[in-house]
Amino acid sequence: MGLPEKIKQIEDDLHRTQVNKKTEHHVGLLRAKLSRLKDELEEQRTRRAGGGKGYDVKKSGDATVVLIGLPSVGKSTLLNRLTNAKSKVASYQFTTLEVVPGVMEYKGARIQVLDLPGIIEGASSGKGLGKRVLAVARSADLVLFVVDVFQPEARGLLEKELRTTGVRVDGRPPNVAIEKTSTGGISVALQVKLTKMSEALVKDVLRVYDVNSARVVVREDIDEEQLIDALSGNRSYAPSLTVMNKIDLVNAGFTSEVAKKLAYRFIPISAESDINLEALRSEIYDRLGFLRVYLRRRTGEADFDEPLMVKGGATVSEVCDKIHRGMREGFRYAQVWGTSVKFGGQRVGMGHRLMDEDVLTIVTK
Repeated sequence: MGLPEKIKQIEDDLHRTQVNKKTEHHVGLLRAKLSRLKDELEEQRTRRAGGGKGYDVKKSGDATVVLIGLPSVGKSTLLNRLTNAKSKVASYQFTTLEVVPGVMEYKGARIQVLDLPGIIEGASSGKGLGKRVLAVARSADLVLFVVDVFQPEARGLLEKELRTTGVRVDGRPPNVAIEKTSTGGISVALQVKLTKMSEALVKDVLRVYDVNSARVVVREDIDEEQLIDALSGNRSYAPSLTVMNKIDLVNAGFTSEVAKKLAYRFIPISAESDINLEALRSEIYDRLGFLRVYLRRRTGEADFDEPLMVKGGATVSEVCDKIHRGMREGFRYAQVWGTSVKFGGQRVGMGHRLMDEDVLTIVTK
């Protein structure tokens, strides 16, 4: 029996099984086996395709935002409005057949925005340009869903397609540590009470992934999908924003009624009529969580005109890397003025976490 047949057999079994307390262990194991088989099938297809072909997009700027949407929802027009790009615009589907980059400059940040070809249902299984498109989203710092005011339900489809390819929108890595060992079987240390799965299921899921000896520390209440994510090690996580485009075609009451029915929050815009785009720029900047760090020479004033843009929670070490890869080697200490230290000019090491508008001096050998 080949992989597709095995996958179909497990999917049929899942469909027939009612989920309750008596069957939750069985269902959890089936889901783990299904995930493992799908990963194997994808690896097999990739090898046959010679490694698979994706879009080669060089990351630039301080962060990368990808525009994800169905065909003809106005992504290209939105890109052109937000950035210096010249993405082709037309009134028929699949106008954009390549990834089109642009740069949005806002509050000192240079944000790369990528206009991706339209997604269709089944994209994650290879339909249309799906796999190549979705692969780009794996390295995004922010996913910007673009939905048409007349198709607001598309948001769910888009998130599902991303999830199938391993992109966990608005998620975070599960707080689970798995240390494989050569002997001793599987030991599980629970730092919280598990309500979504049992300790026995934790062990059985690990065995599905051929992990028979390991020390596992579970620090949060997880389910089998989160455990599978931790085992797979190839998931990516990114925050998201949703914009509802073409609101110039409806009245304000229509938009308000749509908002009441949806489970997600959105920013109403019109890319064509340039409505609410400044609010969108501000929201993109905020969701990326930038910190502004002002560099100061040892003998001189800080440069308050051009801050260095880094991600929230960045350390002095990460700033060194952004300035020059070789700076770590000659690093002696840093001095910081700002809210991250107790007093101005405090000496800190490379592991010190900076805060917004800190002033930083790096002293090298």
